Amino acid sequence: MNVVSLFSGVGGLDKGFLDADYEIIWANDFDKFAVQTYEANYDNPIVLGDINTIPLEEIPDCDVLIGGFPCQPFSMMGQQKGFEDARGTLFFRIAEILSDKIRKKKKPKAVILENVRSLKTHDKGNTYKEIHRILHKELGYRVFCDILNSADFGVPQTRNRTYIVCFDDPAVEYTFPKKVELNSTLQDLLEQDVDDKYFLSERILPTILSDGTGGYKARSEIDLKVARPLCATMAKMHRACQDNYVTQKGRVRRLTPRECARLQGFDDSFVIPVSDCQAYKQFGNAVTVDVAKAVAESVKETLKELGAWVEK
Repeated sequence: MNVVSLFSGVGGLDKGFLDADYEIIWANDFDKFAVQTYEANYDNPIVLGDINTIPLEEIPDCDVLIGGFPCQPFSMMGQQKGFEDARGTLFFRIAEILSDKIRKKKKPKAVILENVRSLKTHDKGNTYKEIHRILHKELGYRVFCDILNSADFGVPQTRNRTYIVCFDDPAVEYTFPKKVELNSTLQDLLEQDVDDKYFLSERILPTILSDGTGGYKARSEIDLKVARPLCATMAKMHRACQDNYVTQKGRVRRLTPRECARLQGFDDSFVIPVSDCQAYKQFGNAVTVDVAKAVAESVKETLKELGAWVEK
């Protein structure tokens, strides 16, 4: 099955679909450093550029369209402006791409979108209702939605994300993938020979381990068995109530980029060609590969039941 990937980042969603025997024929991201990492790890082409400025005719026809569209407008970490934020309108670009394919009678058989957990509750649920309405009423897809946690798919990271799965069949029945037992901990993924730069100084340690100040207080814990959600701003080193810190050789340190990659399901063959700062951003924004693969496999089974699956 040919796949077009939008907002590809470093390819967490793409990797899951590749591992499930799909073929990525076209990918896109506007971040040059993310594209650098993507090109270092995948053979399929990726286009660097703003999806809003790429002509629709340059986006190839596909069987499946996937995309983890920008989450900041809906995230609890941001101001939750939703469609008022220019980035929030990127969903409408997805709809525009799909509308163009429909007009040309090249409608993708399935669409898989990923976003933050709070997408469903943003603006008292009105944001998701509008997304559902466009996908279902305007574009003719049967829409399924659920929140999936990376820790339920074999990865020791609490990362709840909204998955929207759509099929071009009004009678289709679809079930999201089943949870699997978590058999590893954050400690199992740690590197053992770590550069001294990742260890916290005695000066900053009290601030990092504090429970906050003023109106913001939260319990700071380290050495968690299941990691907190990785975030795109990890390079700033937030307090331990937000970021992940571990004790090693009697000292407290932050996670390394490689450990962050592991917590997103990327194996150690995954090349990290960028700075630590960019790597933290990329893995904080990434889709967990194991979840992506589970969704891709479940979509494949449904497409097979519909007689719509096409082998590579």
